[in-house]
This record gives sequence, C-alpha cells and structure tokens, in this order.
Amino acid sequence: MRNQKKLLLEQLDKRLKPFKGTEKVVVPSIGWVKNIRTALNMTLSQLGKKLNITKQGARDLEKREESGVISIQLLREVGRVLEMDFVYGFVPIDGSVDQLVEKKAKKMATKIVLRTSQSMKLENQGNSDERIKQAIEELTEDLKNELQKSLWD
Repeated sequence: MRNQKKLLLEQLDKRLKPFKGTEKVVVPSIGWVKNIRTALNMTLSQLGKKLNITKQGARDLEKREESGVISIQLLREVGRVLEMDFVYGFVPIDGSVDQLVEKKAKKMATKIVLRTSQSMKLENQGNSDERIKQAIEELTEDLKNELQKSLWD
C-alpha cells in the first residue's frame, strides 16, 4: 500500500511538472478573454458570433471572467473559437507534491514529538535536543510513508 501511495504522488508530481513556472504568469486585470480579443482587434460582436451568443453575451462573458465566476467549460470553448489551447492546472507552492507532504508530515511529527517530550520532562525523563530532532525526523518519514488522512486536518 505504501508503494502505491508513493507511486500516486510521483505520478501526480509528473503531471503537474509542466505547470512549473506558470505561477509567475500575471493574469490581466481585465481577464484573458478581453485582453486577447482587444489585442486581436476583434469586436464583442465578432466574439459573440463565434460563440453563437449576442454581443451582450460576449460582454457578460468577459465580465464573468474578470470577476472570477466563469466556468472552465466556457473558457475551453472561448479558447477553441480563438484557436488557442486553454490550459488548466495547479502548481504546488512548495515545489512538488512530495515537498508538500514532507512539510505537513514534519509539522505533525514536531507537534507529536514535542508534546511527548514535554510530558516526559514533567516526569523528569527529558530527552536531549539531538534525540528530539532525530525523533522528529523518524516520525516525519513514517508519516510521509503512511500518508495518513490526518496530515490534512
């Protein structure tokens, strides 16, 4: 089971890798559709005709994109009529899905180990800083390998 989870994470990282760098793309404040349409010197009527909607429908579409309430399906259709590919994906903030899991596992491991360590100190059975660090690293690896649902709480 562990190998299957690890394989799924590796496959997801591989799928997301082409999006690396796209997080730096700045979306035009007016939206891509209006930005592209005006750069191509295309009227709202022309865009509407290509989409089989009215000029007002095309204007509404641009407004919906600008406000962030447009559907992915509609953006794909706009891309098709503009003879462009619409691209949709996610870019892990931490660089990879594996690094995201590592960060979450380390956070959880640190919390668990420090809580246990605090209890042991109260009973005069404290551990050295080096032993605590080692315990965090070991528990992080275990949590990463198990990929427990509780990592996401």
